[in-house]
Parts: sequence; structure tokens; C-alpha cells
Amino acid sequence: MADVATRRAPRLARLAAPAPPARGRLLAKAKRNSAAWGFLIGAVLCFTFFSWYPIVREVIMSFQKPVYGGGNTFAGFSNYIRIIHDPTFWKAWRNTLEFTILALVIGFAVPFIVAIVLNELRHARGYLRVLVYLPVMLPPASALLLFAYFYNPQYGLFDDILRTLHLPESQWVLQPGDGFFSTAMIAVVIASTWMNMGAATLIYLAALQNIPGELYEAAELEGAGILRRIRHVTIPQTRLILITLLMIQVVATMQMFIESFVLTNGGGGVDNNTMSVVMLIYQYAFAMSGASNYNSASALGVILMLVLAVFSGGFLWATRERG
Repeated sequence: MADVATRRAPRLARLAAPAPPARGRLLAKAKRNSAAWGFLIGAVLCFTFFSWYPIVREVIMSFQKPVYGGGNTFAGFSNYIRIIHDPTFWKAWRNTLEFTILALVIGFAVPFIVAIVLNELRHARGYLRVLVYLPVMLPPASALLLFAYFYNPQYGLFDDILRTLHLPESQWVLQPGDGFFSTAMIAVVIASTWMNMGAATLIYLAALQNIPGELYEAAELEGAGILRRIRHVTIPQTRLILITLLMIQVVATMQMFIESFVLTNGGGGVDNNTMSVVMLIYQYAFAMSGASNYNSASALGVILMLVLAVFSGGFLWATRERG
């Protein structure tokens, strides 16, 4: 009993001791959380200077115009009216929509299919993962310059294959055509898919490996083939990843720039048939004469931001969990 009392004495003394003052508790808490606050403040400052301030500055510039002698003055909606009456504005939006649709049909389905194939393999899986992810490790300009060489009508690899097979040759990204799903836009989408599919494939592969094997075994016992297993097991089990990457891909493809810029040498294709909204922003800001084009570029950037914000909000609302 004496030993028990001796062991309990320090604990009883701590309980009986008066609580530290409120100021001391706050200082101790601040000391414990100082590292977390340091990281948080750094992140907030980075977002402030590199994300939020440019957004606010862009909105302000979209309602301004330069004046003689320097400075800016309020211009109302004149910059928005100017770009809306530009015929290239509507062509750029149509091309961006076309690119987004083709990227969803090709670029969204291909990584998922490749991930399913890799998940079913038993040999050389690690080597094939590296092979699929390799284009992502290349600088985007380098990867696109490789495709620009392949697409060259004189000495490109793709036309060499067509000549070998005695098939009609193509101009690829330089192919004239102003309708939906033109050859030029399909060529841009193929290059973009090859360049970006590695990251999505590895994400899908990680999600597939987390699916319990018992679900596939039960489906096989029920006589389900591979297509039915994908439909009733794989897709429902990876639904959250599919929805998330779908939204990310739409937002990313709506901002397509470097693909068309590199493959067409900054020209936007034949008769602007691969001109995107972001490339038009670049044209307004840097490729046209007159300082007022910076304000028109800002107005177009605000329109694009609002369109993506409305899409993202609507998509998140439509795909929210119910019940």
C-alpha cells in the first residue's frame, strides 16, 4: 500500500497544482503550432502573389484601357465588346470545344484502358509502367517537337508509313479543314494524349489495385466475362477517381495552348483551325500591336475563367453524393 501511495503522490500533486494562467496556455499552444503556422503562412503568401493577385489584377485590367502618357483609365465593357465582335473569338471557342470533346473520347478512355491491361498483366509490369509514364517526364515542348517531326509532310514518320502501305498521305496539323473533328485537330489530340496519359494511367492503376479480388472472383463465379466485370465491378469501384479526373481533364483541355502552339509554329493552324482560346489570349497580349491588347487579353481570360468556374460548380453539384 505504501508503494502505491508513493507512486500516486506526484500525480496527485499535479492535479492539485493550480492551472497555468491563460496567457501561459496560449503561449504554449502557439509554440506547439508555430511550425504549422509557418507552413500555412508560406502557402497563403504563395497563393496571394502567384494566384490571387494575378486574378484580381486581370479582372481590373479587363475594365481598363491605356491612356496617352502612361497609366490606365476605366473603359467599361469596351474590351469585352471588342473581343466578342472578333470572328476569331467564336472560332477559338469552337476549336476549344472540339479539342475538349476529342480529348474526352480519346484522352480519357485510353489511359483507363491501358491501366486495365497493365493490371491484368503478370510479367514486365514494372517495365511497362515506366514506358507508359516516360512521356510525362519529357518537357512538353520536347515531346511535341517529336510529334512535329513525325507529322512533317516531307520526311515525317507517319507519312512514310502511309507511303509504305500505299495509302493517301496527309498534311496532319497543316491539313486544311474548318469542320468539326478535322484532321488537324485529331492530330493535336493524339499528340496531347501521348504526352499526358502516363500520369492518369498510374492513378487508374493504383485505384484498380485497391479493388478487392473477392469481387472479381464472385463475378467470375456468376459467369461474368471481362466486359461485364469492367462494367459491374471496375467502373463502380473507381467511380470517384473517374469523376475527379474527368473534371480535371475538362478544365485542363479547355486551356489548351502549348500543343497547338508548338505543332503549328505559333500560327494556330491553317485558317486558325487549331486556334484555342488560350492561344487567342496569347495573340492579343503578345502577337498584336498596341498596348490596349493587354486589356483585351485580360477580358478574354476573365471570360474563360468564368466559363470554367460555372462548369466546375455545375459538375460538382451534378456529381455530388446523395443520401
